[in-house]
Amino acid sequence: MNQLRQLWHYLDKVFELSVLVRHVRDRRVYPVIPTPALHFALLSGALLRIPSLLDLSQKTRGPGWQRLIGHGAISDDALGYVLEHGRPEDWRSVLAAVNRRLKANKQFERAKIGGLLVVALDANEQFKSRSRCCPNCSQRRIKIPDPDGGPEQELSEYFHRQVYAHITGPDFCVILDLEPIEPGEEEARAALRLLGRLRRVYGVRFFDVVTVDAWYATGPFFRAVEKLWWGVVSVLKQERYAIYQEASALRSQQKPVGWQHQDRQIQLWEIKDLDFTDPELGKLRVVISEEAWIQVRVVGGQRVKKPLTSHWRWLTSGRIDPLPAQVVWQIGHQRWGIENHAFNELTQHYGLEHCARHEPVAILVWLLIRVLGFVLF
Repeated sequence: MNQLRQLWHYLDKVFELSVLVRHVRDRRVYPVIPTPALHFALLSGALLRIPSLLDLSQKTRGPGWQRLIGHGAISDDALGYVLEHGRPEDWRSVLAAVNRRLKANKQFERAKIGGLLVVALDANEQFKSRSRCCPNCSQRRIKIPDPDGGPEQELSEYFHRQVYAHITGPDFCVILDLEPIEPGEEEARAALRLLGRLRRVYGVRFFDVVTVDAWYATGPFFRAVEKLWWGVVSVLKQERYAIYQEASALRSQQKPVGWQHQDRQIQLWEIKDLDFTDPELGKLRVVISEEAWIQVRVVGGQRVKKPLTSHWRWLTSGRIDPLPAQVVWQIGHQRWGIENHAFNELTQHYGLEHCARHEPVAILVWLLIRVLGFVLF
């Protein structure tokens, strides 16, 4: 408990966190428990990685906890109720204030790639269930084997997905915000909604480049992000695209740039002035990477060396044409930081896949508090 107090003292000193949390409201009409007490308990649970509301309720029975939150024991029902009546916009404001302070304190310098801050967008799926659902659940049909050896059974599975915006860098990573994907909605549409809010909340100069998977490599998405004044680096996998085929044809006419990165031999081709699906975008660029390395494995007590290769293509928007191909290569590979440093850690340590309360607002508020705890810790 003393360590938790010391942590809060540090967070108050650096971020004025207690002041920020006291400004978070909820929509309860006749509150019995003061709002700050509930929110201090929920955020403390995220900081200590307490996985469920029931476990958190048990913690609030301790006298040290009660002195910290300024209230007696709180039931898991009360915690779930305030999640359902929470205000996601207020928790987003706290998260934004923390990230702004981190940037003001020069912490984001360790996240820069080629002098630029890069935001990776990616979707993550949580809360799969075959029995519980809510109005915001997506639905799919799945087949499961019959335990008695009969024909496969077809069932409905319900799940939630969110798009996350993650500052991804070599030595420092944080999450800026997240946006739920509505049932039947395309991932890119939710991502654009998220980017629009990031521009309003953080401003256009908070970061410089958006990096995305091949799902987003479309003319409308590129045009929308360009209008928001950010550059785009997207994985290019669609062989049916004319720009993919044209890059393949022009690649043979160029001499690659080669260098060694750690244990990998890398060759890069940079093909410029290519037309994409939307003439309004102007000329785009494709960067192609061929990588080779030796993987050493121990098989039967013997060290076995196996040569491996990989092939990558990235499509870049005109706004970042001045970036060297090597920086595009680094941005493209660093995009996996959202999987390794965000989703993986949130799942293992912060209960990302645990649904504390299956209700749309409660899910969003719970995830925002968990992300805030992740960033602060």
